[in-house]
Parts: sequence; C-alpha cells; structure tokens
Amino acid sequence: MRGNTNRGITRRVRAALSTAVAVCAVTAVLPAAASAEPAAVAGAASDSGAGVERISVATDGTQGDGDSAGATITADGRRIAFSSSAQNLTSADPVTGERVFVRDRRTSRTVRMLTNTSPIERPVISGDGQYVALWGRLFRDTKTFLSQVSSESTIGINCPGLNCSQPSLSTDGRYIAQAATFNRPATRQRVEVRDWHAGTAETVAEFEHTVSARPSISGDGRFVAYQDGQAQDVLVWDRTDGTTSGPVEGPSKAAELVQLSKDGSKVVYLSGSDTYVHDMGSGTDLLVPGVRGVAIDPTGRYLLYAPHDTSGPSLLLRDLATGTDETVSDRPASAGTDAVSAGGRDVVFHSTADDIVPGDTNGTSDVFVRHYY
Repeated sequence: MRGNTNRGITRRVRAALSTAVAVCAVTAVLPAAASAEPAAVAGAASDSGAGVERISVATDGTQGDGDSAGATITADGRRIAFSSSAQNLTSADPVTGERVFVRDRRTSRTVRMLTNTSPIERPVISGDGQYVALWGRLFRDTKTFLSQVSSESTIGINCPGLNCSQPSLSTDGRYIAQAATFNRPATRQRVEVRDWHAGTAETVAEFEHTVSARPSISGDGRFVAYQDGQAQDVLVWDRTDGTTSGPVEGPSKAAELVQLSKDGSKVVYLSGSDTYVHDMGSGTDLLVPGVRGVAIDPTGRYLLYAPHDTSGPSLLLRDLATGTDETVSDRPASAGTDAVSAGGRDVVFHSTADDIVPGDTNGTSDVFVRHYY
C-alpha cells in the first residue's frame, strides 16, 4: 500500500470514490489502432493540407543555429511557443542562453519573449495565443513569469514562496496555476491559482513535501488537476466551491498526472506502463495499455502518446472515440503537454532528426508541427 504521511489535503472523498469504482466504474480498453483522419475544427490556422512544418526558424525562414525544444500550441494551431538557444531567430538579439520564442504560422513571424530568467524551462502558451507562461532561475530562486505576445512584454506573477514553477494557463491567460515551495532548503509546497487581472490567489492544496505537483488548469479556470507526488495520487480541485475530488485513479493505483483537457472533461494519468484517460462526467477510466501518454487536445478526444516499443513510430495521435491512430513522427521525437490543437488538427514536437523536412542542415534539435488536414 502506498504511504500517505504528511498529506496536505483532506482525503474524505476516497471512501466514496472507492465505492463508486467498485459498483459502477468501467475500465475500457481501446481497440487495435487503424488509420483515421482527425475531425475538422473551425477557425484553424491554415488549410494548406497535411504535412510537417519546421517551426524553429526566423521570420525569413532561416533555420536556427541552436537547440530548440519544449513547444506548446494554441487551440486553433496558429501560434506555437518554444524554447531555444538559437541566436539567429530574431534580429539584433544580444541575449545568450535559452530563451522563449513564439512563431505565428499565419504571418510566418517569429518573436522573442523578453525575460531575465535563465535557464528557461518549457514554456506554455494560452489557448488564445495572447500569453506565454514560463519559469526559470532568477538569481538563487525559480520564478514564474507571464509574457504578452502582442507587446512582447513580461508581466511579473507574484510568488508566495522562494520558488514558483510548473505554470499552467487558462485559455484567455487570466488564470495561472503554479506550484510554490517554501523554506531554504525547500520542505513544503503549495498549489495555487492566481487571477492576475484581479490580483488575487486561491490555494488549491498544500503539502509537507516538495515532490512534483504538476498542476493542469482547465480552459475556463474552474478546475485544476494536480498530483500529490509523494502519495502518487491525482486529484481535481473545483474553484466554484473549493472542493477536491479524487484520487481519480481510485485507491489501488499509483498515478502520475499528464494533463487535464482544457474543456475539463478528461484527466490523463500514467500508472505502471499504461495510460488512463479518466472521464470526469462518468467517473470511468479508458485504458490505453503499454504506452506513455504525453498530451490531450483541448476537447479531450485526441491523445498524443509515445509507445514503449521503440521499434516503430516515436509519437502517435489516437482518436479516443474510434481507437484509431495517426503517426506523428516515425523518427526519434519528443513532446509535452499542450502539444495538440483542438480536434487533433496539429501536433508540435521536437527532434534531432535531419530528414523530417528538406534542408535541415543545422545539426541541432528543431521544433516541428504536423498538420493533418
């Protein structure tokens, strides 16, 4: 049995959930994969047809001269934020080290988000493409910052502790979920949601440990999925009444959070060598065996995953409604959360392979987007 010492939240829901799981929850296993095309989504960024596009390039198309990775995409697929050490993606760039860039696929313009933190951890872009949250080291500590894409300016986000990290943004960028640690060396942490418009913050959970909490917020800012990394539980907080439900995986699994879909309907988590997609409405789990879930699209229908079997494609996109797969990359590649646009139309990833697109001669890791239709 997993340990549960120093739990920072009330586990009053566990008994009720255990009963519900025993009585009515159904764990389904998706059928074998086949080829299928993701459903159409209105208002997507481009209708240029299926294919792969390199994103880590300058406005004039010049390839980056440094490593690029950590990409996230907007709901409509138009804008992609990524981190890069390349010096030539924007003109007159005196800053060295890793920085955050935003590529607008509609205008083919690449801009750099201003920040004084280094190094930069993986950024995340809001669903509407107006804001980018990032975190990195500032002197001795780690801080979270919010950058406005249109002005390329940085909005400071208050940090209640010495270190703030792991930001997740609502669709309009107003609400930011993050983890904050306290004491030096850090001994405890808090998961919180900040409304930077109102200048207020709400506590989601508190723990007497610093094992990763990894919050993931819904598009409207109502729900926050997070993990108690020490107890290996995944839980969901509802800001309308301040209540916490879960663990969503039930009492018998050790779970690690992947992502909450932006519509708040699905929670993706890992347990053992399998991936589960928890339906918040029915309380049931969909089992996707033998794979590592990476991200889920905003509608909760399309799951990006990496097979444990490395002899085939490195990334695939599964339609959870039909159980069919599309290959994202058959070359070695990686991706993270918020990597799939709405309806599974676009997927961003990074790879060091030099044969994904023509003319890739920089010998570094690049960011790509696969567009399905």
